Amino acid sequence: MTRLFNDPAAFADEALEGFTAAHRRWVRPVTGGVVRATATPAGQVAVVIGGGSGHYPAFSGLVGRGLAHGAAVGNVFASPSARQIHSVATAAHAGGGVLLMYGNYAGDVLHFGQAAERLAADGVATRTFAVADDISSAGPEESAKRRGIAGDLPVFKAAAAAAEQGLPLEEVLRVAERAGARTRSFGIAFSGCTLPGADHPLFTVPEARMAVGLGIHGEPGIGEEALPTADEAARLLVETLLKELPEDVADPAGRRAAVILNGLGSVKYEELFVVYRRVAALLGDAGVEIVDPEAGELVTSFDMAGISLTLTWLDDRLEELWRAPAYTPAYRKGALDAAEPDPDRTAEAVAAQDTAVPAAPVVPAASDASRRAADTVLAALDAVARVVDAHADELGRIDAVAGDGDHGIGMQRGSTAAHRVAADAHGLGAGAGTVLTRAADAWADKAGGTSGALWGTILRSLGTALGDRDAPDAARVAEGVTEASAAVRRLGGAEVGDKTMVDVLVPFADALAAATAEGLSLADAWDRAATTATAAAAGTADLLPRRGRARPHAEKSLGTPDAGAHSLALITRAVHGALLDHH
Repeated sequence: MTRLFNDPAAFADEALEGFTAAHRRWVRPVTGGVVRATATPAGQVAVVIGGGSGHYPAFSGLVGRGLAHGAAVGNVFASPSARQIHSVATAAHAGGGVLLMYGNYAGDVLHFGQAAERLAADGVATRTFAVADDISSAGPEESAKRRGIAGDLPVFKAAAAAAEQGLPLEEVLRVAERAGARTRSFGIAFSGCTLPGADHPLFTVPEARMAVGLGIHGEPGIGEEALPTADEAARLLVETLLKELPEDVADPAGRRAAVILNGLGSVKYEELFVVYRRVAALLGDAGVEIVDPEAGELVTSFDMAGISLTLTWLDDRLEELWRAPAYTPAYRKGALDAAEPDPDRTAEAVAAQDTAVPAAPVVPAASDASRRAADTVLAALDAVARVVDAHADELGRIDAVAGDGDHGIGMQRGSTAAHRVAADAHGLGAGAGTVLTRAADAWADKAGGTSGALWGTILRSLGTALGDRDAPDAARVAEGVTEASAAVRRLGGAEVGDKTMVDVLVPFADALAAATAEGLSLADAWDRAATTATAAAAGTADLLPRRGRARPHAEKSLGTPDAGAHSLALITRAVHGALLDHH
């Protein structure tokens, strides 16, 4: 388990701080993550990678010449926010555009997509690519739904090496697509991981058994088998991957492959070498030529005891890029000439940055009526933070049934940050709309992950509807909730029946709109809608998930409500209490 920490909520930030202090030769810190400490040639495409903390050396450890130009780093097992990604990409951009790369998880897809939109609005040519190499998470016919695990490394490296050669953005993207299409991974685990501050692992494996087809966020495997010997584990990994070849690799014989045997945290290097000796023999028997293999910890999951095998089927071009030199804190290959330091990291530049006085925050003008409404908004956000805090452990347990167990802590981070920033804006005289929109950015920024992006969208939709000019009436609030419901469905792609928060948000919005149309006061209408939300959340226990991390473990979630749906129902009831107090 993770034993050395201070405040668990500060673990990711403190880990990144220590990482940058230990690796100043390679990286420099920026808001949201790290970028190269050396200068990037003008006009070169910047490859910016990212994901949650807890996976070192992914993602910050892969920043350096020959690999990533920057990495956005989120909270533990949670994607970085769009604001963090935008910050890192802006710092890494050298004039040639940006390729954002990440594992194929809903939160990362949402936040990196939003960041790409912001970068494009800034005039920065931007493309995105999600690595989807885990064959256990979806079948070949649904390969776009697969998770990204240790296959991140060869795909990131191919794109980055192409960028180092000076190729334009579209060609770098095509290289990433080619590498991604030819990369497959499969993993097994013998025990789950334990998050900082937790007293139990996210999942357990019965004695003398192993989990098969695990994820890297503490998700349980899709099945169990008897505990194997090292040679039996090697055979399972190799035979499983050789059963599914890329379309243009009909027969492995005579083919070349980059091979990665990855340790997930607690399996030590000597154990990996014992397994790898058999992996190499089995691949050789199949006629596969192994090119520059890697056996070590490359994408971890805290202290999970497990391993994964990745094969990237090479052609001449991909082999050239795989063999290309790289020099990062955690991954080095070949030799590179000395690099020029980044002029932004001269002693004078650093001193100027450290002594710069931030501008005082300014809020837009607001009417007295809107500022009075902001009192109620702040009280509601306080109620949200308190109810989330009271139920954080429960939400984590629900989420861990078929997911990664981080919903409680993510909601805690987001709601606490939203209330704190809202209180600051309220103290400066902000109206209801500004209080909500600033809370929205803070929630998305601190929570990260899918829930961070969706709750940021909900609060921003409400803030836009309320504005800063008038006192919002019940109908306007209902309109804002309706727009929030539509925006969440547009952004996340989920619909009613998918076992997500949408199963509560849609009926809640519909009930609120119907009640206000009848002429009920906001408090009474909200009360009726919150009752609907509670019933809808309970009903998700009978659903099978069709989206998100829980989808590969659908059967396990039967009988348990969706964590996002349950937290939304709790929040709607807590807000009703705030409305009664400020009626």
